[in-house]
Amino acid sequence: MNRKASLTAAIFLMATSAIGPGFITQTATFTSTLAAAFAFAILVSILIDFVVQVNIWRIVTLTQLRASELANAAIPGAGYLLTALVVIGGLFFNIGNVGGTGLGLNALVGLDPKWGGALSASFAIGIFLWRRAGIAFDRLIIFAGIAMIALTIYVAVISEPPIGEALRQTVFPERVDFATITTIVGGTVGGYITYAGAHRLLDKGMTGPENLAAVSRAALTGIAVTGVMRYVLFLAVLGVVSAGTVIDLSSGSANPAAQAFAAAAGAPGLRIFGAILWAAAITSVVGAAYTSVSFLTIFAAKLSERARNVLTVGFIALSLALYLIIDTPPAKMLVFVGGLNGLILPIGLSIFLYAAWARSDLMHGHRYSRGLLGLGVSVCVLTWYMGIKSIGPIFALLDP
Repeated sequence: MNRKASLTAAIFLMATSAIGPGFITQTATFTSTLAAAFAFAILVSILIDFVVQVNIWRIVTLTQLRASELANAAIPGAGYLLTALVVIGGLFFNIGNVGGTGLGLNALVGLDPKWGGALSASFAIGIFLWRRAGIAFDRLIIFAGIAMIALTIYVAVISEPPIGEALRQTVFPERVDFATITTIVGGTVGGYITYAGAHRLLDKGMTGPENLAAVSRAALTGIAVTGVMRYVLFLAVLGVVSAGTVIDLSSGSANPAAQAFAAAAGAPGLRIFGAILWAAAITSVVGAAYTSVSFLTIFAAKLSERARNVLTVGFIALSLALYLIIDTPPAKMLVFVGGLNGLILPIGLSIFLYAAWARSDLMHGHRYSRGLLGLGVSVCVLTWYMGIKSIGPIFALLDP
């Protein structure tokens, strides 16, 4: 695959990994509660995401090491901790993602969610069993990403949101909710999502100082794609809320995004929502599995691509099996893992920034940008604060 195609695949892997069922539910929920003021939270989260992803992608490219390998090289033993957190978090997140595929097919064609999840997981497994799995994987995430944005733009247009008010409150909000910012940052660049695109670049051989500028642009583009999707989804729901529709958020089984799409476009709107949710969920299933398994190379660095594909199949199959036997609603599972991601992000970011600052041997003699390092440290302090604030909600969710 050529250089441009490799960068495009990494961009969409990062973006579609971030745009999952939790992403859609969070956006609809917060738009319902904050209305136009949610635009400011989106803007702040995108700025934080830019700093995190540019630093992570550049450091992976320069060290030419996967996140787990880099963590172990920088601080002995840290790679095993990071691997455990990412793989466990990725597994629980994938249970929710499989559930999201079932809910998507239920809204799209009326299929029972359990059967929908089973069929979708089987489809994902088929991708990694195919001889040309890498090409199929890249094409799926690119096609699904474009389809999600196009369908959401359509609903945003017909819902007729107050765009002027949304733009004003993007910069001058009537209300600032830092808990909301914390949640959507964790859902966009937390856990395995942080490393999805960077590891794909590593597999494509896009490494070294000669690729640094292109990698930086790709990281920025990936976050931009994610930001556009969130803002357009926000506008779609805002149009419905501004028209006076009340979104039911009272129960754990409520689906605010589905309600908004149905209010905007009736039965066809619900079908469109089903297609968007399924696309978001299936790309997150393959993204979570691929990235989580990529961390396991710390135990066997010489794993072939075929062996990694087999492990990825096993990861998806385990996610499906747990989804079928666990009674916890997928939405609650995604909220739980969102809190866990809030802890994983600052741990990994701290290790990466330490390597960039103090371990020039790992950077192959390259002097890392002090400006990016400074921005990274500022965001790292903020994410540690947000992570600590997430500990309470995590344990509260474990209560029966």
